[in-house]
Amino acid sequence: MSDTISIAIIGCGFVADYYLITLKKYPNLKVTGVYDLDSSRSEKFAQNYGVDIYQSFEEILEDTQVDIVVNLTNPDSHFEINLASLQAGKHVYSEKPLAMKLEEAEKLVEIAEEKGLQLSSAPCSLLGETAQTIWKALREEVVGKVYAVYGEMDDGLTHKMPYKSWVSQSGIPWPYKDEFEVGCTLEHAGYYLSWFPAFFGRAESVTSFSSTLIEDKNTDVPLDYNAPDFSVACIKFASGVVVRLTCSIVGEHDHSMRMFGDRGILSTPDSWFYNAPVHIRRMFNIRRKMIISPIKQKYPLVGSKTKFKYSGAFQMDFARGIAEVADAIRENRSSRLSARYSLHVNELVLAIHYATENSSTYQVKSTFEPVEPMTWAK
Repeated sequence: MSDTISIAIIGCGFVADYYLITLKKYPNLKVTGVYDLDSSRSEKFAQNYGVDIYQSFEEILEDTQVDIVVNLTNPDSHFEINLASLQAGKHVYSEKPLAMKLEEAEKLVEIAEEKGLQLSSAPCSLLGETAQTIWKALREEVVGKVYAVYGEMDDGLTHKMPYKSWVSQSGIPWPYKDEFEVGCTLEHAGYYLSWFPAFFGRAESVTSFSSTLIEDKNTDVPLDYNAPDFSVACIKFASGVVVRLTCSIVGEHDHSMRMFGDRGILSTPDSWFYNAPVHIRRMFNIRRKMIISPIKQKYPLVGSKTKFKYSGAFQMDFARGIAEVADAIRENRSSRLSARYSLHVNELVLAIHYATENSSTYQVKSTFEPVEPMTWAK
């Protein structure tokens, strides 16, 4: 097989810019073309990045050059697009989630496995330097045995921000109607939930609460569905670790994560920065009392620090997940973000998103093969 893997992108919305910008880091990934239902958006996007345009989704499916379909459409379209792509014999890398219903995501995985195709889902932040560094520190037990993890994905009062003026680098407006209808849990929980199964093994149960606290998001068009804007979940992993994860567009901006071990605390300030620092606070005894040091020690980051040429409240290599799928195709192996792993993360996120104020504990169904760290992080 040639070293070059060809990809077609469907969906030229707000997030697509971040993919095209970071794809430049991977010369062996060739964009055969892009497509969007809104032809004016396709044209504007293609002109900005110097790529070709497909006239229809069917043209992508019929193009024998295309190895991977990259699905950047609205989440409500993910299942339909992913299904058609797999049935056409294409590998798939999908924005989160794989599907909005668990049974649909399960069907995608079954088809991918039947056809021997790669199926993977964003976010790919597990492959980033910060996540890989934390994983290395856990393997080395630098804070001892970890019992509990607190993760925060709060973005502040988004509905009071000037979100109607937010535009991507190619001039695409932030899709606030879609964002509020999908909700912060489906949009953001995966940035941490895609880390923890690799670190701690499969999740066994999810006990969660979600609610819509802000009825009026100040939109100039009515929302078809006002998704939960606050959720909190406790996830029990087979290894015994419990994760408490909060998502909201209510609490003040906080993307931090802390891991509590019997010899200290391992933490990072933000999962949206691939080079965010990793800190250790040591535990020690003084006069029969257990004290946590107020001094943070930096644990050295693995990998190489990379700056991404775009502005925003994050620094992420969006194309790294596609590159991992391409490597898996070349090496005839399963991607680190495999179909089963992506399904597991998808199931956890859906369990939290669809929780009600009277929900009970959800027993997780899916399983996956253990994930390998990046070679440069071992």
